[in-house]
Amino acid sequence: MPVMRPPTPAPSPRPASPPPETTSLVSSFAQFTSPPFSASINEFQSLSHSSRQDYLATLIAHCTARELFFISTRIAPLLKRDFLTDLPVELALHILSFIDHPRTLARVARVSRGWHALAQDERAWCGLASAYHFDSELHGPHEPAADEYDALGSPQLHLPHSLGLPRLPQPPRPLQATQSSQALFRYAWSTLINWKRGGRCLRSHRIPTLDPDSGVVTSAALDADWLIAGLANNRIQVFSTHTGALVRTLVGHELGVWAVDLVSRGGALDPAHPPPPPPAHHGGGIPEVPSDGPGLLQHNRAPAGSHIVDPQGLDHLLSSSMRAALALDVPHPPPGSQLPSGESPRSDVSGATRGWGQPGALVVSGSCDKDVRVWDLRTGLTLYVLRGHTSTVRCLKVLHNRPIAVSGSRDGTLRVWDVQRGRMLRVLSGHAGSVRSLDVCGNRVVSGSYDCSCRLWDVDTGECLQEFRGHFNQIYTVAFDGDIVASGGLDTTVRVWDAHTGRCIAMLQGHTALVCSLQLAPHTLITGGADGRVLAFALPDLRVHTRIAAHDSSVTALQFDEHFLVTGGNDGRVRLFDAGSGAYVRDVVIQCETVWKVVFRREVCAVMCRRAGKTTVEIWSFRPGEGRGPREMVRVAPEVCI
Repeated sequence: MPVMRPPTPAPSPRPASPPPETTSLVSSFAQFTSPPFSASINEFQSLSHSSRQDYLATLIAHCTARELFFISTRIAPLLKRDFLTDLPVELALHILSFIDHPRTLARVARVSRGWHALAQDERAWCGLASAYHFDSELHGPHEPAADEYDALGSPQLHLPHSLGLPRLPQPPRPLQATQSSQALFRYAWSTLINWKRGGRCLRSHRIPTLDPDSGVVTSAALDADWLIAGLANNRIQVFSTHTGALVRTLVGHELGVWAVDLVSRGGALDPAHPPPPPPAHHGGGIPEVPSDGPGLLQHNRAPAGSHIVDPQGLDHLLSSSMRAALALDVPHPPPGSQLPSGESPRSDVSGATRGWGQPGALVVSGSCDKDVRVWDLRTGLTLYVLRGHTSTVRCLKVLHNRPIAVSGSRDGTLRVWDVQRGRMLRVLSGHAGSVRSLDVCGNRVVSGSYDCSCRLWDVDTGECLQEFRGHFNQIYTVAFDGDIVASGGLDTTVRVWDAHTGRCIAMLQGHTALVCSLQLAPHTLITGGADGRVLAFALPDLRVHTRIAAHDSSVTALQFDEHFLVTGGNDGRVRLFDAGSGAYVRDVVIQCETVWKVVFRREVCAVMCRRAGKTTVEIWSFRPGEGRGPREMVRVAPEVCI
């Protein structure tokens, strides 16, 4: 019978050995503190500072190369210092503030735990966001909002059921100011990268028309929530910038719409320019209209469906929901209060205007039927029909934080309207030809006319402050920043004027055809012409620093910000350039037949063009995580009956 061997017992556990570096240090310390060396160490410690240095120098002189290498490997770790961690936090963050690229800051965070903690500090990301001009209100993400009326603390208002009009879905609102600077920068930086490489077409709308000419998109306006497109077939289309859906068609104009302005919800009334006092109504009915007198304004103003002529305004005839939409019963801020700092008085190049405290967005439009209409975007109702022009309303602007609109017409006049109370305030006469273009800054407006002149007006008094003459042909476009007026026209030149003295500062040449687009920024003037060229001039020396052959035919759209320049042309291309260097980045959309309008802001770009013979409105999103690139399949919405 075989005998089984007993199992071998497991080895006894041993004490955990320290890391090699610790072992070597401990052994070295034990070696040098052993009795043979204790006398030498005690003698060394008793020496003065200078004697210690002499002792060490003599000892090193007697060492071999191998021993010197051993000494250096022992000394090098002892001399290392983490300069950022050893410094006070304020100085360390000040050093990090000189980092001008997020990739560098991300590498700093990988060095050590101490550096990672510094790189996560809000002050480091706040400085980086400021360097890239990222603003929480303009570049931050949005979150779904509760009802706009509830957000303002007023009760929910409903229209009568007989109107049968559905309300628009509530748009998102900006995140609160508690959003971290790091989250803001990550979102804005991802959006910036998407502009260069990605993006997704939210929706492409093909709008059926009776003939190609009636489907031309003549005007557009864009804010954070809505895109407004005015068409030559007398319709106004309203799209959501968050979903790309067509949510409303505004019907009321009898002829083509040539000018639109979008008044964004919220905002605050400018206390420096309180609205004109409402007229006193006696008897509770329709106020008396004087039959003669110099103060009588011969024009019609009425809510939708009304034909009453009332030069005193008809705001008292509006329903409660319409009055709420215009913020008529909201108390005005006291005269001593001020608007939030950082808001520019210049007009928005994307056609949007800051509101005066109304709970929803409004649209002001001008048409070939000579009317100016005020629309409530949430209900689709016409609040006012403002009549007075005797020809096509060609251009229109609304002042920031004020219910004041200025319209220019082919009748050669500008008219100033109180769009909150539905009345004309004054007529600005002086041009001998059609008023083709307007731009506003504060309470002043610049008009460009086919009579080859520009004029600067005071909106509050109606006074013509300056007249600018020098062009030899019709003026098609103007820009105004408060100090400088730029104008371009059919004579292929751009003239720059001093708004305070009326003097022509410079005549800029470079285009070989009509100058049809202008945009003026604090340090840059960019022009686009019918020759397909885009020229960038540096202010204040007004020298050309960039020449771009942007398109094969006329430039029909031009807009830029601190990062990008976007152009559209009759060649059917929408192109993206670097705003600083003018370098070509990419084509934003697939080439079409012709591009009419391009507007963008933040993470949304809208392109209005003709594609495959049909009027097409494409809404592109460049939000973080949107799409795989601009060449992905475009989702086409079903044709909508207009």
